[in-house]
Amino acid sequence: MPTHTQRAHVVFITGPSGAGRTTAINALEDLGFEAIDNLPLSLLPRLLEGAPPDRPLALGIDPRTRNFDAFDLISAHERLQKDPDFAVDLVYMDCEPETLQRRYSETRRRHPLAPDATPAEGIAMERDMLAPLRLHADVLIDTTNMTPHRTREELGRFFARNGAPKMAVQVMSFSYKRGLPTGADLVFDCRFLRNPHWQPDLRAKDGRGPDVQAYVAADARFETFRTQVNEMLDMLLPAFKEEGKSHLTVAFGCTGGRHRSVSLAEIISTRLAEQGWQVSKRHRDVDRETSINDRDRGPVTWAAASTGDGEAKLT
Repeated sequence: MPTHTQRAHVVFITGPSGAGRTTAINALEDLGFEAIDNLPLSLLPRLLEGAPPDRPLALGIDPRTRNFDAFDLISAHERLQKDPDFAVDLVYMDCEPETLQRRYSETRRRHPLAPDATPAEGIAMERDMLAPLRLHADVLIDTTNMTPHRTREELGRFFARNGAPKMAVQVMSFSYKRGLPTGADLVFDCRFLRNPHWQPDLRAKDGRGPDVQAYVAADARFETFRTQVNEMLDMLLPAFKEEGKSHLTVAFGCTGGRHRSVSLAEIISTRLAEQGWQVSKRHRDVDRETSINDRDRGPVTWAAASTGDGEAKLT
């Protein structure tokens, strides 16, 4: 039986039109993958017959592909998972319907599944067809608030340059007022900790600053909470990696997404990077305006990653 490093890596990329599937395929091609878009599943056995391919494969498949069927793709994915010659991932590029509609409006393109109807109808139809794949995906990337450059960065963190998958850990903060983050695997509620929002000298700051972190850490319950979160991650991360998971999102939430959740995300992501994990760090709501209009400026992101030699590097 071949070793993991000898196994041919196949990545299926799917998702609704406009969510970044083409961007993802191009990103993997830049990482050394052989990219094939719109591959009919009937041709997959012929593509993989014989000796395993020398290069990893990125295969784009969506409802525009001939004879597309979500359950056929799931079956192909499961068959390859059982084949000792292959390592396989199913990547689902997702996006909120409102953002997809805006993207179609900006490009003035018709939806490929509903050329004679509105983009909203085509988007709804396509999401319904893809629903089983979203539930089955190994990696889910929500591009709602991402630029193409940010999407390429995410793919770069999910997959090593030699084509072998590594488990990327994303630690993020969010505001419960704006809903749970899509695709979060582990969610921790920080609203029980004392809130810097009620301190006039801290209200305008956020949890990236040491004074806000110190205020949150001074809560009598903080140390127990941090210790237990660290112990849980120390147990779960190696187990998820051993299981073959490519990406894990750990999310911390508080009321406004500026102070307590950001502090915990900063502290936990730094510790994971120091342990050698490949870590990205995202604060979804920290820079949203806190005025009465509460207008959305969009997310600001940073990355924390291991240098590979045991040292942590924050970028």
